[in-house]
Amino acid sequence: MDKKELELIVKEGEGLTIEFKEKYTPRIVEDIVAFSNTRGGFILLGVNDAGKITGETLTNNMKADINSLARGCDPHVSIKNISQIENTIVIEISEGDEKPYSCSSGYFRRLDAVTQKMSQKELRTIFKETADITFEDIPHRNFKLEDISLKKIKTFLKEAHTSYKINGSNTASFLASLSIYKESKINNAGVLMFAANINKFIPYSETILGAYKGKNKTHIYDRKDVRDDLLTQLNESMSFLKKHLNVRSEIRGINRYDIYEIPLDALREALANAIIHRDYSMRGTSIYVNVFDDRVEIVNPGGLPSGITKENFGKESVRRNLIIADLFHRMGKVERIGSGIGRMRELLNKSGLKEPVFESDTFFRAIFYRNPEYALKQNSEKPAESTQKSTQKSTQKILALIKQNRYVTRTELANQIGLSESGIKKQLKKLKTKNILKRLGPDKGGYWKVIKEEK
Repeated sequence: MDKKELELIVKEGEGLTIEFKEKYTPRIVEDIVAFSNTRGGFILLGVNDAGKITGETLTNNMKADINSLARGCDPHVSIKNISQIENTIVIEISEGDEKPYSCSSGYFRRLDAVTQKMSQKELRTIFKETADITFEDIPHRNFKLEDISLKKIKTFLKEAHTSYKINGSNTASFLASLSIYKESKINNAGVLMFAANINKFIPYSETILGAYKGKNKTHIYDRKDVRDDLLTQLNESMSFLKKHLNVRSEIRGINRYDIYEIPLDALREALANAIIHRDYSMRGTSIYVNVFDDRVEIVNPGGLPSGITKENFGKESVRRNLIIADLFHRMGKVERIGSGIGRMRELLNKSGLKEPVFESDTFFRAIFYRNPEYALKQNSEKPAESTQKSTQKSTQKILALIKQNRYVTRTELANQIGLSESGIKKQLKKLKTKNILKRLGPDKGGYWKVIKEEK
């Protein structure tokens, strides 16, 4: 708002979205609540009821008091802006997404130019209207269709294995089919899944990844904050876990398989559950993925969803976020029937690991205990004898793969065995020096020949 807009508003007088106050008093909290419960609006401090500008000066203490009053409402009210324009203080309040709002003196609403206390009947009506609306289903007031990322929608379509073609003209109808675009508004689920810049609209939805030395958070050696759509958060979290968990490789035929100390499918299931069951209405919170020497913890805001108790946990399924759960199911990231907990337990049992532990209070925690055989990362310093055995195993794998395919390349050997290309090159050189292996023909189009077996 600028000076001209202010003069026009003052000239028009008080109304449904405009309230004049000659001086600041803590009682403006009733007007703050009323605007939040109605259509939002402006409180002008330094203007009397007759529309005469009497003047009021904004101080840091006053600004802090006004924000404190808003935070003291139930639920908290977010003041959009507080500014000084000439001799007038302008307080802008948006219509709330979590109606009804109250302050210490009760529930209020705007009726024409008056702030009125709400009756029991009005309260029952507003509670009924908002009772079945979850955070993911609330339309995001400031988000527009052009804030959607077509690239992220195309990624979703690819993950969902659908041949649907998206373009600018059919975006709205496609999003409507996913239950995230209604009455020309995109809800919070749509923002979380497809926003080009999610941090601009729901900044408290990130996942924080941390790796710690020891069994507590005293010494952190790697951290990454993922402030992006929910699928990216899942994928980045998995990459982080792969980076910090130990892995061994097995050669089966000509294929190489990576086996992690904790089954990746179990961790992926836990991460997907954390994203789907997170309470996104809890501001100032995050999903946390923590890697310690002895365990991995995946923590999400919000305890057990309503309807789930400790007794039926893992046996029955209640989705906190039905739309997000459906989108993840379409991408094949989670089972609709709620078999996740049982599947995690089964995967760890098959791997000979201790069952995961689940804890719930304000947050929900899934705890996976690491294999005690992996006290150090595989790239830590090893005794010479162990290194020698490892080298011998690598050369045996190289020879086995060459016998199966004499045209195999260094890159293919590196990928299948789990060494770097420079490491493969070093092993091949040793084998040629020992007259165990020979290269015939040019680099491109040539092939390998095993001359004799390694002793």
